[in-house]
Amino acid sequence: MSARASKRFTLSSTTPPIWQIPSIHCPLLEFFLANAPTPYRSLFHTATLYGTNVPPATQTPILNQRTRDQHATLFSETRNPAAALSLPKLPQSCPGCGAPTLGLGTEEQAGYYNPGRKSVKDFAAEAGRARGNASLAESKTFDRVICRAGDALQRQLGLGKSFATDTVRQVTEESNYDTKNNLRLLPTCNRCHRLVHHNSASSIANPTIQSIQQIISESPFSYNHIYHVLDAADFPLSFVPLLQRRLDLMPQRSRNRRAKTHIFHQGRCTEVSFIITRSDLLAPKKEQVDALMPYLLQVLRDALGPSGKDIRLGNVRCVSAKRGWWTKQVKDEIWNRGGGGWMVGKVNVGKSNLFESVFPKRAQEGDLGPNTESDSKPKATSYKDVTNPRSRSDNADEGPLLPPSQPLQQFPTMPTVSYFPGTTASPIRIPFGNGKGELIDLPGLPRGSLDNYVVESHRSDLVMRQRVKPEQLVIKPGQSLLISGLVRITPTTPDVTVMAYPFVPLASHVTSTDKAIAISTQTQPSGVPTIAKPGVGQKLALAGSFKIQWDVTKRRAGPLTSAAAAGLSVKVLPFVVFSTDILLEGCGWVELIAQVRKRGMESMDPSTFIPAVDIWSPNGDYIAERRPMNGWLLGRPKVVSGKGRTRPRRSMKGVKKAMKIENGRLLN
Repeated sequence: MSARASKRFTLSSTTPPIWQIPSIHCPLLEFFLANAPTPYRSLFHTATLYGTNVPPATQTPILNQRTRDQHATLFSETRNPAAALSLPKLPQSCPGCGAPTLGLGTEEQAGYYNPGRKSVKDFAAEAGRARGNASLAESKTFDRVICRAGDALQRQLGLGKSFATDTVRQVTEESNYDTKNNLRLLPTCNRCHRLVHHNSASSIANPTIQSIQQIISESPFSYNHIYHVLDAADFPLSFVPLLQRRLDLMPQRSRNRRAKTHIFHQGRCTEVSFIITRSDLLAPKKEQVDALMPYLLQVLRDALGPSGKDIRLGNVRCVSAKRGWWTKQVKDEIWNRGGGGWMVGKVNVGKSNLFESVFPKRAQEGDLGPNTESDSKPKATSYKDVTNPRSRSDNADEGPLLPPSQPLQQFPTMPTVSYFPGTTASPIRIPFGNGKGELIDLPGLPRGSLDNYVVESHRSDLVMRQRVKPEQLVIKPGQSLLISGLVRITPTTPDVTVMAYPFVPLASHVTSTDKAIAISTQTQPSGVPTIAKPGVGQKLALAGSFKIQWDVTKRRAGPLTSAAAAGLSVKVLPFVVFSTDILLEGCGWVELIAQVRKRGMESMDPSTFIPAVDIWSPNGDYIAERRPMNGWLLGRPKVVSGKGRTRPRRSMKGVKKAMKIENGRLLN
């Protein structure tokens, strides 16, 4: 912005107040304020006296007088250093969401602490008690030294004869305050409290990829590792394309054996790993998920584009924080790497839940207690050696976009875990290993979701919290599959029956196409369950025509191709089974199966015999496809002969009569 443009700048009535724009979401805010007219710079300066971008106390009153008095006690600053030390201090940022601590605000704002809350009062009282015990410990140390010095020194200091006896009795009666065994858990803000206990909160703005790039560029470490977190529920829709290029990182290592393992760019070495979270949604057993790794790598290569076939993918992990699958290995890798570890991904992919599972909570180096605070700045660490000074960047000063790190603790307060999208508001930095490294949880990038078209009371139903055991649905010609009134799947190939397996946490219903259109467009009342908002039916649009094109005959033919049964070749079978997976962003996937006869297939155009479906969704978005995973075969219900009953008991009707006849013959 030029100087001439800054002089002409004026705020309109629709422009939001500057203090309502989090600086973490607007990297250009600082540049704008530097070039803004004097009245607006002074307004922002008055607001920053509270430590964050909040409206000053002279603005519109939003709190009553009693709450203002409590805020004056907890958050007021004084020019007297001695008096300032006596005031209880809250953390500079909320340990649950990372938002800067607000002294004034409303219950919905991230980072706001209500001074009347019990946890805030307890933390303030505990902080004062810790300072009092520290001074008490110094007094006791002085008393012990004087007692051991002898009577001559006590007489020189003017102490009485009973000083030693009184001191010993006081030390014996009073209990010593053990700061090492007293875990001071940092309180979270009111928004995190409502998320955990009431499952309700207000939405916040999501940062852009440019904001994430500027945050990572301010890392104080020269060795950094990006953990690109992906969600297994709609994999690979949560994949961020061109992440290395958009974050200005080193490119993914190619398959060339001479490819470099480490490349320094602008004084830093930054690598990328892929972590697929919530893998327990794919299969019920860990061994089954491990067997899916070749499939997941192939799908990831498809998502990477044309360059995906030429890069190495040895840095992919498929973990489950809920079941503990492969989390220990990721935790050891984070500990061995050291430096800065950054959790990057879209909203609601499970970054905070994964953060809690893989954070190395092992014993700190040196004589640190379970909650002993230390210098929050990262010390000289190495990629694999703690004593290597190259781990710190030459420019170790933290910029305005990177908040301060939490105090070094063995068991720190973990980020808030919630199914509400966008829980993390700002970066959360937690050090480990006595400054060996830090693990940083970043806010989620924007992600398409159907929650804007769903009734507010049913928005939590869109998240797949546990693996779904779907029911096999048969879609005959002239019928359609309706998913909670939001998505409609209609087969377009005549004389082909499609089987659907919806791996989504929403209600699915098969009905005639005419009735499905009337229900989805909300033109006809029906008893079919729907969670769409009124008026969403007018926004339904064609998302596209998707072909069921992947051949899965060998997997779906059952005993016909099994080596333990018939063992027939796929070529001799008179039919072909096609399949595809339809992805619903943020919800799950629907597996579609169709069987086609081979007669005359060689001479026909593939577009005529390959089945296809038309899918309708709000604004034609939130729909994609991938190669089939065959999830139905991984956890389908077991088929038990005789409906689970054992062999029936032999009927005794006429048995005694037959035995008498047989005995009579023997006697004769």
